[in-house]
Amino acid sequence: MAAFVAPALVAALAGCSSGPPSYCSNRDNLQNSVNGLKNLNASSGVSGLKSQLDKIQTDATNVVNSAKSDFPTQTSAITTSVDALKSSVSALTTSPSASQIATVTKDAGNVMTSVTNFIDASNSKCS
Repeated sequence: MAAFVAPALVAALAGCSSGPPSYCSNRDNLQNSVNGLKNLNASSGVSGLKSQLDKIQTDATNVVNSAKSDFPTQTSAITTSVDALKSSVSALTTSPSASQIATVTKDAGNVMTSVTNFIDASNSKCS
């Protein structure tokens, strides 16, 4: 029995150490989604912003689910900032007011900051 267990254990341990953690590719996807906010303009409209937010939410969920045990503070900040952006975007009308645009802009900046902080914190594991 021990002859079978040892090789299986060695194979399992080797599989664990091969390559970076899954959150490394997830963070790249999230960074690309967040960077997509920079490409939005007036012609993108509210629908373009909502579409980009959907991508960000999906990618943020993937990052949080895969990295929250290693980076609880940073992933919590991502969740909080994305939730705030979702709330401010949901409040937009088809012709948003200046204060609504200011709130969305501030919340988008917070998302960018939280993602950057996570990337900085996880660099050593994803390099």
